[in-house]
Amino acid sequence: MLDKLAAVEAKYSQIEARLAAPETYGDPALVAKLNKEQAELQPLVDTYRTYRRTLEARDQAQALMEDPEMRELAREEYQQALDALPELERQLQLLLLPRDPNDGKNVIVEIRAGVGGEEAALFAHSLYRMYAMYAEGRGWKVEVDSASETELGGIKEISFTIEGDGAWSRLKFESGVHRVQRVPETESGGRVHTSTATVAVLPEMEEADVRIDPADIEMQVFRSSGAGGQHVNKTSSAVRLIHKPTGTVVECQQERSQFQNRDKAMRILASRLYEAEQEKITSEYTQQRRSQVGTGMRNERIRTYNFPQGRVTDHRIGLTLYKIDSVMDGDLDELIDALSAADQAERLKAEQVD
Repeated sequence: MLDKLAAVEAKYSQIEARLAAPETYGDPALVAKLNKEQAELQPLVDTYRTYRRTLEARDQAQALMEDPEMRELAREEYQQALDALPELERQLQLLLLPRDPNDGKNVIVEIRAGVGGEEAALFAHSLYRMYAMYAEGRGWKVEVDSASETELGGIKEISFTIEGDGAWSRLKFESGVHRVQRVPETESGGRVHTSTATVAVLPEMEEADVRIDPADIEMQVFRSSGAGGQHVNKTSSAVRLIHKPTGTVVECQQERSQFQNRDKAMRILASRLYEAEQEKITSEYTQQRRSQVGTGMRNERIRTYNFPQGRVTDHRIGLTLYKIDSVMDGDLDELIDALSAADQAERLKAEQVD
C-alpha cells in the first residue's frame, strides 16, 4: 500500500509542477484536465501526508520517552498518534479502492408504478417528488424527459434527468423495487395496502460512450401530450426511438424542438443499453460472489416505506429509520451514506480476498 501511495504522491507533485509552469497557461484545455486530476488525487494525498506526519510524531514521541523529564508528555503524544493510525490506514484503504468511472456523471431516473393500481401510481409520484426534493437540496437540476400521469395525480411512469456534481455517486444504489405500506386516500375502511414502484437509476451516457449503429435505430415522431397549449397541439416534436436489435423503446417529449428531443432520447437510449450490458456483467460476477449492496437489479426489492409505523427500512443493509416524513421530503443522506459505507466495506473485503 505504501508503494502505491508514494507513487500517487509523486504523480500529484508532477501535476502541481505542470500547473505552476508558465507554458501550461497557454492551453486552457490542459489546465482544466490537470485541475481535474489534481482534485481527484488531493483527498488521497492529503490523507497520506497526514498519515506520514502521524508516523513521524509516533516515532519522535517514542524516542523522547527515554528522557525522564519528557517521558509523561511524550507518552501522551505517543498514545495519541497510536490511536490515530488505524483510522488513517482505513481511510487510505478506502481512498485506494478503484473509483467508479461514472461517479461524476449525471443520472437518468426512471420510475414505474408496479403492483397496486392507482395507489402504486400515487406512490410513484411520491418517489419522484422525494428525489426531486433531494436534488433541489443539493443544488442539482431536474429535467423531466417524459411522463405518463393518471387522472388522480399519480404517475404510471416517468423518466427524468438529474444534473449535478456527484449525482451518480449518490443515487446509484436507488435502483430496484420500492414497496409502500399505507392506507390509501381512496380506502374508506382504513386498511393498509401494499403497493410497489420500480426505480432504475442510469448514468447519463453520450452517444460516443456506447457504440450504436444508426441503422439499428427507427425514429418516430408524434405530438406531445400534456400541458403546452398550441405548441402541443400543432407540432410533432415528440420523438420515439426504437433500438431494433434489443427492442428498447425510448420517448422524449419535454423539449420544444424535435432535434432537442431526439438528442435527449439518444442519450437515454445509450444509458439504457449501457445499463443492460452492465447488468449482464454483474449477473455473471455475482454467480461467483454475491455482493450485499449492488447498484440494484430492477426486480430486487430494496426498501419498504411503512407509513403507519413511520419507518423506512432498507433491506440490503438492514437499516430502519423512524423518520418517514423527512425521508419522503428528500432527506436521504443518512440512507445513502449507510449504503455507500456498506458498499465500501464489501469492496474492501473483496480486495482482501483477491
